Amino acid sequence: MSTKIVILVIGAVLTVIAILGSSKGGSGKKLLNSTIAVLFGVTGLLMMIFGSYSSDLVNYNTQMEQVSIGTKLKITGPVDAVKVVYPIDQDSVDCRILTMGVYPETHEKDIWVLIRPTDDRYYPQSDHTNTSYKRDGEWQVVTRFGGDKGEAYDLIIYEADSTASTFFSATIAKWKEADDYPGLQLEEMPSGAKEVERLVIYTRKNCRGVF
Repeated sequence: MSTKIVILVIGAVLTVIAILGSSKGGSGKKLLNSTIAVLFGVTGLLMMIFGSYSSDLVNYNTQMEQVSIGTKLKITGPVDAVKVVYPIDQDSVDCRILTMGVYPETHEKDIWVLIRPTDDRYYPQSDHTNTSYKRDGEWQVVTRFGGDKGEAYDLIIYEADSTASTFFSATIAKWKEADDYPGLQLEEMPSGAKEVERLVIYTRKNCRGVF
């Protein structure tokens, strides 16, 4: 159970105690002092608000969570391989972008985007589907950056078989539950994931602590 869920549960418990403590017992007296009951109630409500809006229980989108899209790579001729069209190599990007690309008509494997910042660890990217969305020869996935302004990132595209895709999805779920994102070391990468393209991009603003 993540810290945010624990805060939410404790807040709910304090709120219930405050409500019950404000009621009168068999002797006609309140179970809790009025001041204590109010303190418990206010604290509980604040903890519930914080726990809800800082967790996935509430889909709370701020301005910084808006997806950014910039200049796309122009593709001519038939598509014979998985390719990124945005961002382009050596580009500067916002904290949250929509990585986009194309794939051949016969392509059947999942497409995953991983970023490798200066800590030399690998971070699989996903939205609610946990894999890149594919349709009609195009794919896309929400990609987030959390570093300093001007920090360099490798943006790496992988083709993944079902076993590798399950590993990435389970890894993201585990990190999310613990509210801790340590990244993967190269030796932890699943054998069923094959790198197909790598770009170097930079953050155009300070993204540290945004997500």
